[in-house]
Amino acid sequence: MAAAGSVVAGAAMLPNWSAGASSVDAGDTTVDAATKATFQRLADAVFTDRTDALVDRKQNAGRTPLTSRFSGDVQLSSSLEDKEDSALASLRSRKTRLADLGERYSAAKTSVSMDKTRVQGRHATVQVTETTTLSYEKVQGDEPKTTGFQAHHELTFTADRQGDWQLTGIRDTDEGYLAVNQPAAPLAAATVADDDTPEAARSATSLPAPSKPKNLSSTTYDYKAMAAYAEKYWSRYNTAYPNYNSGGGDCTNFVSQSLKAGGWKDVAGSSSDFHKWFTNSTSQSDSWVGVNEFSWFALSSKRVTSLANVYQMDVGDVLQMDFDKDGSKDHTMIVSYRSSQGVPYLTYHSTNTYRRSVASIIASYPNSAYYAYRT
Repeated sequence: MAAAGSVVAGAAMLPNWSAGASSVDAGDTTVDAATKATFQRLADAVFTDRTDALVDRKQNAGRTPLTSRFSGDVQLSSSLEDKEDSALASLRSRKTRLADLGERYSAAKTSVSMDKTRVQGRHATVQVTETTTLSYEKVQGDEPKTTGFQAHHELTFTADRQGDWQLTGIRDTDEGYLAVNQPAAPLAAATVADDDTPEAARSATSLPAPSKPKNLSSTTYDYKAMAAYAEKYWSRYNTAYPNYNSGGGDCTNFVSQSLKAGGWKDVAGSSSDFHKWFTNSTSQSDSWVGVNEFSWFALSSKRVTSLANVYQMDVGDVLQMDFDKDGSKDHTMIVSYRSSQGVPYLTYHSTNTYRRSVASIIASYPNSAYYAYRT
């Protein structure tokens, strides 16, 4: 658990946090405990501000960002303060787009734990884990209670000769780059397709969506088992499988595990052959872990069919995204819940996320291409 948590709702009175740092010379390699604690509190304030920008609380519309209450020994640099102001404006615009899609967050809680601190001269690199939970505002009645995620960040602090530290940089270290309060665009990497690879049909994101009921009582696959697996391991990894979160992204590996839990069978063979799909103690097929390769296998094997609209997805269905519409898919997610109002909720790795609505994804990335698959 995080040592310093911040509840967004009701965070009106908070002190100016300042640590009594000593003078920092070029040869210093340590930072005192009080300064480290203030590093953590400032990180907590940064990500709490981001989360708060998504919460629908009109009475706090003009609230001063928590980061502005830091001054003196530890504070934001002026350039990073400008970047965070732009980030908050972007997130507030996202909140408006989300409301237009019929969804709001009523409350949130963000906490930050420090994982590692490294100091070289007047520069400190701090690795932290952010844990955020947002409560869905009840609009239709059977929305999930919450959505949540864990994200990892690297913060850079720089000190002057007097020992006053400024936060000068924030880098997100998760491969997937898809946290709910992430203001920047995700990174995209192209994958070259062969001539014989099947092409997925792009799915619409508009409402209302044509009806496309799914038989959740199918004897072929256990869709509830797929969802149960995803929601069990969204924030903690099953050690029976390799973890690719720091090696290209774990999103498709996680979805493959969930599908296998629901009855998908291995197809053994060459790991580079997209017609194969398997994992074992020594290797995994490219289709098990690769976003595009998974699509090629799933379509060519007839285990999935393309859906015309993302809102047609149901439990156990899969959604992929092409962030920059370059024809190469970048991210894979699985539906673990669907409300009676027809909203699918996605659970995924990289960044580890629980029950994020498809509306939230669309509001965050309105210019991406979407590919929905019926499993």
